[in-house]
Amino acid sequence: MAGLAPDRLSLRITLGLLGVLLASFTSGLNEYVAANAFMDIRGNLYIGYDEGSWLSACYSAAQVSAMAFAPWCSYTFSIRRFTMFCIGALAVLGFLCPFAPDLPALFVLRTLQGLMAGCLPPMLMTVALRFLPAGVRLYGLGAYAFTATFTPNIAVPLAALWTGYASWEWAFWQAIPLCTVACLLVGYGLPQDPLHLERFEKFDTVGLLTGLPGLCMVILGLLKGDHYNWFDSPLIFMLIVGGCGLLVAFFINEWTHPVPFFRLDILRRRNFTHALLTLPGVLIMMGVIIEVPNQYLSHIHGYRPLESAPLMLMVALPQLAGLVLVAALCNLPRVDCRWVLAAGISCCALTCLGFSYLDTDWTRHNFYALMALQIVGQPMAIIPLLMLATGAVVPAEGVFASSWFNTTRGISSVFEHSLLSYLVTDRGRFHSDVMTGQLGDAPQNLALYLETLPYGGHVADPAAGLQVLARQIHEQVLVLTLSDVFWFMLPIASLLLLLITVIPSRIYPPSVPSPVPAA
Repeated sequence: MAGLAPDRLSLRITLGLLGVLLASFTSGLNEYVAANAFMDIRGNLYIGYDEGSWLSACYSAAQVSAMAFAPWCSYTFSIRRFTMFCIGALAVLGFLCPFAPDLPALFVLRTLQGLMAGCLPPMLMTVALRFLPAGVRLYGLGAYAFTATFTPNIAVPLAALWTGYASWEWAFWQAIPLCTVACLLVGYGLPQDPLHLERFEKFDTVGLLTGLPGLCMVILGLLKGDHYNWFDSPLIFMLIVGGCGLLVAFFINEWTHPVPFFRLDILRRRNFTHALLTLPGVLIMMGVIIEVPNQYLSHIHGYRPLESAPLMLMVALPQLAGLVLVAALCNLPRVDCRWVLAAGISCCALTCLGFSYLDTDWTRHNFYALMALQIVGQPMAIIPLLMLATGAVVPAEGVFASSWFNTTRGISSVFEHSLLSYLVTDRGRFHSDVMTGQLGDAPQNLALYLETLPYGGHVADPAAGLQVLARQIHEQVLVLTLSDVFWFMLPIASLLLLLITVIPSRIYPPSVPSPVPAA
């Protein structure tokens, strides 16, 4: 692979890059749309809740694991050949999923599709680092950020479209036309590198046998931990502890292997390490800001995805312009991207602070003003991180930077889901115990409360009164729980802001020679 990026960008390469961008965008849609249409998919395929949750967990485990090893495959088999194979397989598997004859077959199809989907986002970062000239590289990284910020927001409206106006199968089939266009663009635009099959002579067998199962076990343990009460379950204990042990062995092996999947020496570069440390916190905050309002509107007001769609579209569509503007801002030599990052994190923190005052009277319209901060905050948080990470490596190291960054991104999304599930369960139990305990400690309070219910001035139907009481307690417990989740995000934001002042060094845009070497 060439060690230097080209000086100019041809139309043909541009089309190839657009193909990789479309493929990466499609892989994200394949995950998020299916997750938002999950109830309809389960209902039509007659899948129980527990089986369905394992199906989603297996998909996520395969997807994140693929992110770790896909860059090595792209160099060995060539970016063009490997990307086209993954795009084609993603489309074929998506077509077959609704026709799975039984649950085991669906598990196999969906897990394989997760592998293919996980291979595509790393290709976008790899080709951006290799093919984009220095002057426009930040805009290419903005396209990568587009897949991280735009896709989760647009998934809710798309899921509502397919389940409300088409059919649930389109949650899978939407990938087919997009993959077709992407494959044609990649095949036409990207150059064909030679095969490097000689790398198999020094294949990192120990790394594959420890890293792949280690990642899968940890991810499955995180995703299913809350359901099985974490370490009280021998299964979860075995998955998390055993998986962490395998990952320790994996990184020890990577340190000494001549052709590793991960280069640990890159972590000595302060800016790159800072980006990897900050990325999880940013993605956790962004994920909570997207998911919690949907949970609130769904459980408190009974919103369907179609009714939540305007809120998500309000954040998603301006991202198209916001990412370009933030990339242009960071491309100015006099702008320090560290302070752009600080501003983006602060916008996310202010959104969480505002949402922490959530109550049962809020409707969709109460979220608009605070979600508007995300239009600015999300691109300002992601693009500077990409700039700090990629500014610490040269194009020839793009495959290793891509492995690190994308694997961290995938694990962060899993951890965000796991953390949110834990907080909702733990704080929900706390608030439920407090509220029911207050009624239990003072039975007369319950009687007085029932008398205030609208039954003509007296309790005509005590059972109905208790049902109303139970529903109101449930709603109040949920609101207090979701408010606590947002309060929990504020210390994370404070820590991320503190890290900016301590770890990263000043970095200049790729088109401007830095007065000092990038850290």
